Amino acid sequence: MDTETVTRLLDEINNDRSVPRNIRTSVQEARESLNNAKQDMAVRINNAISILDEISNDPNIPIYTRTQIWNIVSMLEVINRG
Repeated sequence: MDTETVTRLLDEINNDRSVPRNIRTSVQEARESLNNAKQDMAVRINNAISILDEISNDPNIPIYTRTQIWNIVSMLEVINRG
């Protein structure tokens, strides 16, 4: 598991037009945070997790997308421990 896999999964959510725009915007923000080469990897992962945790509590997020977000957060936590 690596950040490229996570980035690809975030792109899938971002390209899903059934997901509300504010959620897609936050997913894009998490993706950019994860790929920010100016920061340490642990900081990038923690920023992305924080953003994704926040949007997973949004009442407008589709259930399937919420599950995807939780899976991505789990992947990021594993990578961060790694």
